[in-house]
Amino acid sequence: MIIFNREEYAAAIAAWDTSSKDYSTIKKLIPPNYVFTLSFDQIDWLKKNNKCDDFCSEIGVYKNQLVLILCPLDVNGQKIAVNEYPYSILAELTSNLTLVETKEYTLVKNAVLSKELQQVDKTADMYLPVANMPIMEQDKAVAAIELWRDEGSTWFYRECDEFKGARIFKRFYVPVEDLCPSKEGLSYIICSFGIKFSEIYQRPLVTLIFISFYKDLQNTGSVEVISNTYDWSRPCPPICQL
Repeated sequence: MIIFNREEYAAAIAAWDTSSKDYSTIKKLIPPNYVFTLSFDQIDWLKKNNKCDDFCSEIGVYKNQLVLILCPLDVNGQKIAVNEYPYSILAELTSNLTLVETKEYTLVKNAVLSKELQQVDKTADMYLPVANMPIMEQDKAVAAIELWRDEGSTWFYRECDEFKGARIFKRFYVPVEDLCPSKEGLSYIICSFGIKFSEIYQRPLVTLIFISFYKDLQNTGSVEVISNTYDWSRPCPPICQL
């Protein structure tokens, strides 16, 4: 597990605060098809240290690479001061990314995204009926990720050109359940940026989408929902109520 101490953590956050004001720097730091990978050890660390229904994922820059830093919150939603901060480096996928969703009334859907985050395969099979709805609609997740790949650079350009980077995300608040699925055998989680339109703010916002991978993802014939794609996170700014 790779970690920052307090000084490295503060320096990484400060570096992103500076970098997020310059479009050319952002373009080098954030290739549109790169993702974060959270290991089982990092997820377990957060589960042990976090005391809130949400956790905070800070964005930083370390050695000219974008990083996602895990920060636990207390019961009041305030960041807990710890001596170590696990982080993940934004990097290229090493293989295709499979999103799996078992939909109500027996339809099992599989979507495969390439290393370039383009949809390359989509299948559907029929099994026994299921009783619950998936946590998140797979099609919406794929659309948000593909919109990020296609329009993320344009989004950053506008934010830097018109607003001098002031509205670009500094951190995300994420439901803890995104890292604590009920299914056993979690191995790691891929975290991708996505773009969705906010009806409240009347503009596109960047979000994080968490995709879980298990030792045995498929569970054919189960009467429980099978989904490895989890709910949206809240970017700050603009959603900084915690």
